[in-house]
Amino acid sequence: MDADSRAARPATAPAAPLVRRLAVPGGLLAAVAGAFAYVGAVDPNEPGHYPVCPLYRLTGLYCPGCGGLRSAHAFVHGDLLTALRDNAPGVAGFLGFAVLWTVWVLRTVRGRPLRLNLGPVHLWGTGVLLLAFTAVRNLPSGGWLHP
Repeated sequence: MDADSRAARPATAPAAPLVRRLAVPGGLLAAVAGAFAYVGAVDPNEPGHYPVCPLYRLTGLYCPGCGGLRSAHAFVHGDLLTALRDNAPGVAGFLGFAVLWTVWVLRTVRGRPLRLNLGPVHLWGTGVLLLAFTAVRNLPSGGWLHP
């Protein structure tokens, strides 16, 4: 290889076009928006549209996800209080997804990768909060957390 051919080759590969870099975040947003549109159109409060939670069916206990579809339905229709009542961690998850997706798109537009530095403390903390939520909502005094 001579000096002229090395000088003609760029040192780094050019960045992918912006549309291509936004394909994955855009596809994920389309899928989530489609799911929310379906849950917004098909009311989970009407029996027969969605299956019953297997844990609830077998044990009568509410899992951390119970009420999530009703919460999403209320959230789509702008009823935030009902959404929080049906499943508060679900609403936190909806809002967390919106923030994380926005940060992802902004970093992608700027040509930077999204980095999530979740350590064991974050993961264990989230697990403990969901476990506490599940325990409290299944206590007799936690009836206000039932979906």
